Amino acid sequence: MRGLMQHAPLDVATLMRRVEQLFAHKRVITATATGENVATWADVVTRARRLAAVLDALHVPHQARVGTFGWNSQRHVELYLAVPSGGRILHTLNHRLFDDELTYIVADAADDVLFVDRSLMPRVWPLVDRLPTVRRVVVMDDGGAAELPADPRIADYEELLAGVRAPASPTAVDESDAASLCYTSGTTGRPKGVLYSHRSIVLHALMLLGVDNFAISERDVVLPIVPMFHVNAWGLPYAAMLAGADLVLPGPAMSPEALAAQLSRHRVTFSGAVATVWRSLLPLLGTVDLSSLRMVVSGGGALPDSLSKAWQDGTGIPLTNAWGMTETSPVVTCARLSSAHEGLDADARREVLRKPGPPLPLTEIRIVDEAGAPVEPDGTPGELQAYGPTIAAAYFGADPSPSSFTADGWLRTGDVGALDRHRYLEIIDRTKDMVKSGGEWISSVLLENEIMAHPAVHEAAVIAIDDERWGERPLAFVVPVADRPLDENDLRAHLAGRVASWWIPEKILILDEIPKTATGKFSKVSLRALVRDGEVAG
Repeated sequence: MRGLMQHAPLDVATLMRRVEQLFAHKRVITATATGENVATWADVVTRARRLAAVLDALHVPHQARVGTFGWNSQRHVELYLAVPSGGRILHTLNHRLFDDELTYIVADAADDVLFVDRSLMPRVWPLVDRLPTVRRVVVMDDGGAAELPADPRIADYEELLAGVRAPASPTAVDESDAASLCYTSGTTGRPKGVLYSHRSIVLHALMLLGVDNFAISERDVVLPIVPMFHVNAWGLPYAAMLAGADLVLPGPAMSPEALAAQLSRHRVTFSGAVATVWRSLLPLLGTVDLSSLRMVVSGGGALPDSLSKAWQDGTGIPLTNAWGMTETSPVVTCARLSSAHEGLDADARREVLRKPGPPLPLTEIRIVDEAGAPVEPDGTPGELQAYGPTIAAAYFGADPSPSSFTADGWLRTGDVGALDRHRYLEIIDRTKDMVKSGGEWISSVLLENEIMAHPAVHEAAVIAIDDERWGERPLAFVVPVADRPLDENDLRAHLAGRVASWWIPEKILILDEIPKTATGKFSKVSLRALVRDGEVAG
């Protein structure tokens, strides 16, 4: 016997109707090259419906992929709505990837049309002739100064919208239909496509509203610094419209000064970014009013206590960690203080919030040993696996990678993690970044955190290098704080007592900057290449 409930599909159009009916007056604010553009959610939804009609006029087929090269902006939000609700698949593209990666991804996805911010055209247009499936390029004028080629394949976003006589008719969409596509960063081989459904997007947005998660509500002003071209900006645009929150978007204005000004001027209450961004804002914490902030989330990697404490000292609130991957929509865990943590002092509470925390409702995580058997939640490390309706079950495109999934359907994340007795997660390291020295494991992440606790260290990254005696030893790359002398022996003395003595690196290299990936994380691939190519002494 089946339940007798209405079958209302969980689709992106549901989010559009809700924000239009209940929160039409709330704002979407975008930074531009010349100032800011302010619209209401009613404006955004109206334009999104006209944009769906534009896709019809361009003869974009049902379920075709529509690629976007865009900053966090109102027009990108309109694409987030128009493309899936019109029965097509939104394919966000990271313009910071290498040319070969971008051409591979667009070819693998078989994108039909590209939407490109004008400031990014110099990055995209030289690749167009290597993209055989792309028929048209629609330019979104974000104030960029790039000259546009006189080519019949190029069209203007606003001119296309102005030429629409009526909004598109509603498109029938099944909640299991594909809605958006995002490729992994390709750190362990070719990038792999993750194909999200309408259902997974709606469920993920709803999960972020939970009071023990991001707790986004109608009273919030949400600033997603994490880019919309990477994992749907952690789902924050969709969560904001579901809750009816104001949405503030940085556009191309990504300097620390511009971000700090937006946080202050618009009384932002919630923001999310990688640790690199929060570290870049440290010198500005005392110069702007950030008293409106209630929660600042750091994701995409480890959160050093030194960074979280600096934010706590500067704003009154520590950073909160969350964990996820492209394959997981992406948020799976979010740090929080539960009833089990009552009575902790400020340092102990910050330590709880510094780690990824428990899984969001509807998702599950487990730690397994080398034989694939689940281990007890007692701090024993092992491979982290994830399961739930917002977790990928397979990859899209040319590289299916079946080894990334277990026989019983769990995602193998490639992370080494541990669960405590409350089933709160701690990420120990990426599997490939662990250092095996003398038969024992050293966590590069934990070692990096302790190095960055030194007051003269701005950033630190650790990789493994070959060693005749021990097999591998840790090599530390360190960026000093500006105008602060850094002595290697003093740094080793700092580590003594904080980590096991055999963890302390014999070799410490001082750099002006640690190379970053396209998503702002430390690029250990680049650091290994520096050693391999002899550009630094490993």
